[in-house]
Amino acid sequence: MKVGYVALVGRPNAGKSTLLNHLVGQKICITSRRPQTTRHRIHGIKTTPAGQAIFVDTPGIHAEQKRAMNRYLNKTASSALAGVDVIVWVIDQWKWHEENEVVLAQLRNATCPVILAVNKIDQCEDKEKLLPFLEDAAGRFSFAAIVPIAALKNINLDRLEETIMGLLPEGERIYPEDQVTDRPERFFAAEIIREKLIRSLGQEVPHALSVQIEQFKQEKGLTRIHAIVWVEREGQKVIVIGKQGEVMKKVGQRAREEMEKMFGCRIYLNLWVKVKKGWSDNETALQSLGYNG
Repeated sequence: MKVGYVALVGRPNAGKSTLLNHLVGQKICITSRRPQTTRHRIHGIKTTPAGQAIFVDTPGIHAEQKRAMNRYLNKTASSALAGVDVIVWVIDQWKWHEENEVVLAQLRNATCPVILAVNKIDQCEDKEKLLPFLEDAAGRFSFAAIVPIAALKNINLDRLEETIMGLLPEGERIYPEDQVTDRPERFFAAEIIREKLIRSLGQEVPHALSVQIEQFKQEKGLTRIHAIVWVEREGQKVIVIGKQGEVMKKVGQRAREEMEKMFGCRIYLNLWVKVKKGWSDNETALQSLGYNG
């Protein structure tokens, strides 16, 4: 059978996490319209009679390197390119931009096949713009294949998956047939809370948010979860809590409901909001909050 690792790379908000969720067939990556929602490398495992593909979701590659968080995200994305068998570059624009060169510069050092997945084609009203872009992209790099897709609508994903499988080497399964990710429930609890916060808040606060699980205790039919929501300023804390705690109540309810579906048990969720000044630009603080690659 065909077995191997497949890195999903691209700029922030290109649709990499949505693509992974649809390829695997269930939600294992949080998503939002905010760029840099994905902060960690996550494995999504898809096993079929044809083989096993281990998809590696990565943070968006971007030119910004000023803050420690930006450097961490780029480093995490770049490190995922080493040792994989196929790279899928997810792009969601139909005109070549300078930010594409940032990704392309890293792909030039790749020693494995690279597929260009042109995402969100359902949003391209003028399909005549698509063909010139595909021809332009093909002239910039020797892609193993160029596949137009719409991850959210499941358009052409079967063709993309077939192309990926055809490029993977032969081997034995790495993970059990029924396993879909390598991350523990504790990790997903933090990610689900962060997703609900991002979707409930305004433009600025999401980038200053991090969630840390202090307690994850499993009892018979019940899991007790105590989590801290870290922000960088007192003003952000007020926004996150909301008037009379409305935001946190809504976030807690939505997070608990999703966890109960994912974990298959009742959830007792306790949330606190605390301030850690400048944590996103402090290497030591990042590591203490789990951003260690």
